[in-house]
Amino acid sequence: MRRFYARSLEGADSEAWQRLEDHLRGVARRAREAAAAFESGDWGYVAGLWHDIGKYRPEFQRKLRGEPFQGSSEHSGAGAALAAAADPKLGLPLAFVIAGHHAGLANWIDSEGGVTPLKERLASNRAVLDAIRRDVPAEIRDASLPTALPSLLDPRTLSDMDARRLASEFWTRMLFSALVDADRLDAEAFVTPNRAKFRAGFSSVSTLRERLDAYLEAKIDGLTETARSTRVNRARAEVLAACREAADREPGFFSLTVPTGGGKTLSAMSFALRHAERRGLRRVIVVIPYTSIIEQNAREYRRAIGDEEVIEHHSNFDVEKYRQARGETWATRRDLATENWEAPVIVTTTVQFFESLFSNRPGRCRKLHNVAKSVIVLDEVQTLPTDFLVPILDGLNELVARYGCSVVLSTATPPALVARPAFEFGLGDVRPIVDDSGALARDLKRVEYEWPDPDEAPIPWDVLADEVAAHDRALVVVHRRGDARHLAVLLDARRGDEAIVHLSALMCPAHRSAVVDAVKARLARGERCLLVSTQLIEAGVDVDFPIVYRAFGGLDSIVQAAGRCNREGRLERGRVVVFRAPSEPPFGMPRKGLAETASLLREFEGALDAEDPAVSERYFRALYHASTLDSHHIQTKRRELKFANVSAKFKMIEDGATETVVVPWGDGAARI
Repeated sequence: MRRFYARSLEGADSEAWQRLEDHLRGVARRAREAAAAFESGDWGYVAGLWHDIGKYRPEFQRKLRGEPFQGSSEHSGAGAALAAAADPKLGLPLAFVIAGHHAGLANWIDSEGGVTPLKERLASNRAVLDAIRRDVPAEIRDASLPTALPSLLDPRTLSDMDARRLASEFWTRMLFSALVDADRLDAEAFVTPNRAKFRAGFSSVSTLRERLDAYLEAKIDGLTETARSTRVNRARAEVLAACREAADREPGFFSLTVPTGGGKTLSAMSFALRHAERRGLRRVIVVIPYTSIIEQNAREYRRAIGDEEVIEHHSNFDVEKYRQARGETWATRRDLATENWEAPVIVTTTVQFFESLFSNRPGRCRKLHNVAKSVIVLDEVQTLPTDFLVPILDGLNELVARYGCSVVLSTATPPALVARPAFEFGLGDVRPIVDDSGALARDLKRVEYEWPDPDEAPIPWDVLADEVAAHDRALVVVHRRGDARHLAVLLDARRGDEAIVHLSALMCPAHRSAVVDAVKARLARGERCLLVSTQLIEAGVDVDFPIVYRAFGGLDSIVQAAGRCNREGRLERGRVVVFRAPSEPPFGMPRKGLAETASLLREFEGALDAEDPAVSERYFRALYHASTLDSHHIQTKRRELKFANVSAKFKMIEDGATETVVVPWGDGAARI
């Protein structure tokens, strides 16, 4: 009897190689387990059984043995052809999934990015399937497709054909993820079993909830009676209590609208862990727009629930630093967890999360099945990019309606994301965690806004520098990096001391962190500090100035800047001075945000309550109305099963927009 192998093993003879039938059955079992999280275990099982039957080709077996062969050894198309032959309609999702498990999900017809269209792959693999059919074990070859799509795709739960197509497309992505992860895990278990063992060992959600509770209680106990009774700390305690109480509710959409400095970070995690524990959800995924916030929040999470329990997955994560600090075992475990998000707490970026959701690449999609039955905390949700808002909201609706997820919309400036007339694609039934966010905003009011007149002329930079230089501690937030440099130079000419600090996205992350740490230290010591920054300081950086100057721009950005003013409520009121800068914000959303804020300011005759959630909703409604919310036609491409096109176009950061550079700063300067 001929033996067929899935893979060889370096340095070993063929007796030690992985047998193909063992691999197919192993992947089938793993894929069934992964897909069971979204009622698709039977589909995952068949995908696993058929995914590599192309390896029964003589060409592949000769290639494995190092023997010469003619023709192609491509092996993923035969299983796709078998799925399509079994049932042209029901088998099509499986055909996409199987054909793409190495090259990526293809378009049905058109080519894109070097990925051959599925229709063409099926046509070219029918003869391959016929040639190998007799060598494929009957139990594998003749396995039955499920007789119907899973119940989550029941047409009675979908409003029309359009909704069915989108739901089916999304399900295909999730099934693809289950197969890809199962295939990689089975290969890993055979080739590097010692590495595979590092995937275990995380604590349960219940254990992490207990640790967080203990950490929060210790923080509260550590406050003096006077500190505990301040309005800021009273409000934080109320927010935490509301989050704990809301955790018992049924899964779905939740909003957590809390002013900056109101304790959202740990309160949201408290809700998420408790909700996951009570409702049988598997993990917490915190999605944050900026890496600067991620690093800060992840540090807080690690302090609360344990260093090794929080998996950061973002481009700025310094693996070598943590490898040196915590050792090879921890670093390996972290690397493995970022592959498929098999961990209880994931902290990632908005870009990583949503680009993965709409990618066609196996490596990026591998983790998607582990998003099912998760609590997803969208921090600073108002920053969701308008160009992709329709597919983003559709994806979130899918995750909640059909994949057992809960989504928390965490913000100080609530965007208008709920479905309504002319915004039918919005989110459904978003339940507030804090019942009266308007009252909370009034209770936590710590600043007074000083607005410019609608037709006021821009203030010259040198005049602004004179005004700012009169303060001992002040923050100035401007539109552009060049503006920040210029104003810092003007201030330095007036004060000429180390109190003048400049912060910009042109600095490398380590440099920015060092600057922020130095600013915090100066403020803590009560020393002079005049900080000039672009809006990156608004991204959740916990600094506290008595006065903040903010260039007139979008309402949400102004409120975020105000969150760096009188943050701890030590003053009765801080001052937020909104000024018209000589320059305008960049084109796109920043410029549109300025226009909508100016319109609101005229309407309210200068008495604009920027922190009123109702005002924020009006602002975002107007902003969305003035914007194209699916500018790359992602939804149309999804309906047409153009997986490769969707992946190519869904780029929140355009390819080529960033470039890696080596910066002579800190220890790196010596290495260069």
